Amino acid sequence: MLKKLNDFLAGLPMTIVAGAFLLLDLVPHLMEEFGGTSVRLSFLPFDPAWATIVISGIPLLYLAVWRIIHNPGISKISSALLICIAMFAAIAIGDLFAAGEVVFIMAIGALLEEATTNRAKKGLKKLISLAPTKGRRLKDGKEEMIPAEEIRQGDLLRILPGETIPVDGTILSGETSVDQSIMTGESLPVDKSVGEEVFCGTINRFGSIDISATKVGENSSLQKLIRMVQDAENKQSPMQRIADRAASWLVPVALLIAVLAYVFSGNIVTAVTVLVVFCPCALVLATPTAIMAAIGQATKHGVIIKSGEALEKMGKVDTIAFDKTGTLTYGRLDVSDIISFEENISETELLALAASAEARSEHPLGKAIVAHAAAKGVTLTEAEDFKMTAGKGILAEVSGRRLICGNEKFLTENGASIGQKVQAALERLRTQGKASILVADDRKCIGVIALADVLRPEAKDMVSRLADMDTRTVLLTGDHQKTADYFAKQVGISGVRAELLPEEKVQNIEKLQKENHTVCMIGDGVNDAPALKTADVSVAMGSMGSDIAVDAAEVALMSDDISKIPYLKRLSNATVRTIKASITLSMCINFVAIVLSLMEVLTPTTGALVHNAGSCFVVLIAALLYDRKFE
Repeated sequence: MLKKLNDFLAGLPMTIVAGAFLLLDLVPHLMEEFGGTSVRLSFLPFDPAWATIVISGIPLLYLAVWRIIHNPGISKISSALLICIAMFAAIAIGDLFAAGEVVFIMAIGALLEEATTNRAKKGLKKLISLAPTKGRRLKDGKEEMIPAEEIRQGDLLRILPGETIPVDGTILSGETSVDQSIMTGESLPVDKSVGEEVFCGTINRFGSIDISATKVGENSSLQKLIRMVQDAENKQSPMQRIADRAASWLVPVALLIAVLAYVFSGNIVTAVTVLVVFCPCALVLATPTAIMAAIGQATKHGVIIKSGEALEKMGKVDTIAFDKTGTLTYGRLDVSDIISFEENISETELLALAASAEARSEHPLGKAIVAHAAAKGVTLTEAEDFKMTAGKGILAEVSGRRLICGNEKFLTENGASIGQKVQAALERLRTQGKASILVADDRKCIGVIALADVLRPEAKDMVSRLADMDTRTVLLTGDHQKTADYFAKQVGISGVRAELLPEEKVQNIEKLQKENHTVCMIGDGVNDAPALKTADVSVAMGSMGSDIAVDAAEVALMSDDISKIPYLKRLSNATVRTIKASITLSMCINFVAIVLSLMEVLTPTTGALVHNAGSCFVVLIAALLYDRKFE
């Protein structure tokens, strides 16, 4: 009950009400303080400041008491405790405005901090929702659908095209292509045959396969992925307030000075004034207001920052780890090379033959070839006798020619010869990280069409700018080593770790952290979520990245413009500098105010106004961040 009341009073609507009552109390106090006629609000049966004290003071008192009871050691002493002492002291001498003012400023600071540090936590729920709920078990020659949790190690399961694989397993019969981007981030479905492993949560795209369950329940790859995100989430600690870190010496110093002021002056008002001006409200506002302005600045540039802690840490980052597919690349296939091995067949003719044969194919490579032909305005011919072998290739007759399109093994199985010239071309394309479709006319390979993911044009310049800022870059990807090496060379990244599963990406980040590097991870897929959570700072590609990756990350690039990474780093540096400047200014104002209080120049009311002015200066300095140029 008390917790619900506290949350209600600390909310934005009630804080606005508290501010309105404090404003009602301000004018009469100003007129009294500066020699004017005392004015009271006769339509209210009580001093308006009492409403502010109750609304903003109760949550502050609750926080101070809770920390005294639950926090260990010196952390029991907090900024909330100091302000509560000042509030009660001001009430004791009858200066209700001063009491209301200090607690109201703290309430504003708490709301600003909450607004900047809350982060979305929906990603884990979405990840859990990907876990398959049923599987098709083969038992005594019959198929039966059973809940996934009832599948046991060694069970024989049948996976039909389009179904999600319910457990980790080994293929016993059948051939297919599996979309395992959820686990590895690979842009292409991976061809699978007898003896190869398949993973829980991945999608069987084409052929029907029978598998033997090897890892079930909590031991499956997807469940491990979920646990890693949970563990990494639990490791994240909220940003500790600077004022609270300083409270261990602020409280005793403030009390000591106040007691000494009373002892030497004999004036309790002087002691209370010291307590009022000593309150670290400007100190509390310094961090959230600067972060708020920086977040607004970043939003204008299409960068969504969920955490103030991320801004603080980004300035310390010295290593940035990139996923490849969808991050450095667009994550879409396009035809990159058309190579004809026959002098009488042009590249356009080869494309027309291959696209005509692949027109009825459901494989992503085939679809990409057809799309490329359409974009080039190539006229296609209706194919006959179309036949597709999952994970290998297709057979079709086009204009009386029997065409075979697929991999080397498929061409060889269908009697087509592959010579030295073809092998050399394939090897060259492999080193460039490209996927190849061989095209054979009956018994002879007549050409090859290569496809590749498309590199983002800004990637190379972005890596170069990071290098100028003494920031190391590494590539962590589930793609093949040759593919990873090729793209890393294109953009200028020297550190390459390829063929990584999600847990291996996490291990690589943890290794870098153990080497005293502050690591930022940038990714776009479900498989990147654990690595994003493990890194010191995480950035997700927002417009095309998976919802889970965006939720797991602290920063999202809504335009998928990775050239914003250097901008983000410079913004972070400026934010940290602004926070330090604001803290220095607030401490100087407090020092001057304490001196003036001891000289009895300030009263609790004027002290509260000076104290408020310091808070306003901090907010104005932070606001300058919003329009600063960082490009």
